[in-house]
Amino acid sequence: MVTLYHHPFCPHSRFVRLVLGEMAIEPKLIEERPWERRREFLVMAAEGVTPVLVEDRPPALPGAEVIAEYLDETQGPGLGDRRLLPEDPASRAEARRLMNWFNVKFFNESSQWLVREKVYKRFMRPDQGGGAPDMQVVRAGRSNLRYHLRYIGHLIAGRNWLAGDRLTYADLAAAAHLSCIDYLGDAQWQENETARVWYARVKSRPSFRPLLAERLPGMSPSATYANLDF
Repeated sequence: MVTLYHHPFCPHSRFVRLVLGEMAIEPKLIEERPWERRREFLVMAAEGVTPVLVEDRPPALPGAEVIAEYLDETQGPGLGDRRLLPEDPASRAEARRLMNWFNVKFFNESSQWLVREKVYKRFMRPDQGGGAPDMQVVRAGRSNLRYHLRYIGHLIAGRNWLAGDRLTYADLAAAAHLSCIDYLGDAQWQENETARVWYARVKSRPSFRPLLAERLPGMSPSATYANLDF
């Protein structure tokens, strides 16, 4: 049994959920609000952030990229051409580079701020940093998004998928972050048609269906969020 401690609008949690979906693994999902600093959660994940993967026996695995590497080592060899890290070292390195690009750089420059300001702060107490969104931060996140959409378009212009000829962790990482932004209505798809077409392909995959069915209480998704032909 696989248990995933996650937050529904944590981009890194969404990435791991997409990975599990592509591997046909259905986890037990436990929603965690990291800002509450729950003691039992901190015992598993000293950093206090989602996601954390737990199997039948310890240790718990904290962090999206740690989980992704573990799943590739334990599940990847049996997936054949559906493996999410390619076989050859150069292609694996490129998939890892881009997975890190989106899970670190894109997160730090855009998705982190949009999700925190527009989602997390709605549920946080004032002493936890909650309250109204800081629109200056939101505008900065939106502005930085344009650069990343152009980069996705640049990559896809010369490749079938972000890291090469097949779907990899890179595509799932980028799509996970964009899915949160798209829900909030901040995805500027008009900025790059190539990036939009790529994202439509990724979110049409069966692994994406659970994400597209989720709703945030008190906040409806954008018109494009669950639309596969947007």
